[in-house]
Amino acid sequence: MKKACFLTFLSIFTACALAQPAALAPTQPASAAASQPAVLRWVCNAFYLPARSIWQRKVSVESDATDVRAIQIDGVPVYTFNVQGTTLMTAIDSERIQFDITAQTWTSDMRGIASSQGRCDRSD
Repeated sequence: MKKACFLTFLSIFTACALAQPAALAPTQPASAAASQPAVLRWVCNAFYLPARSIWQRKVSVESDATDVRAIQIDGVPVYTFNVQGTTLMTAIDSERIQFDITAQTWTSDMRGIASSQGRCDRSD
């Protein structure tokens, strides 16, 4: 008897789920849909040593009200990054990059072979 009731319940539940999939889908609150991510852009003039050359690096940071969502450096998406306070830390190839949003500074190190420091300006 219990098995028959369970099978009946399961068949009714499955039929309802297949008939109205939108009713079972989770809905987003209106405030989440209203908060669109903002994209901020900087242009950094990084002075590289020992070559003594200046490279113009472009940094794009996509964030919402609470989190950094994505970072691009020179148009290349960064897949892993760490945020500590106002400093974003990431790496592209063998270059370890630290970008301080508040101080607007760029610092990088290419595993001891070369290093750079520079000042960044908003480009929005």
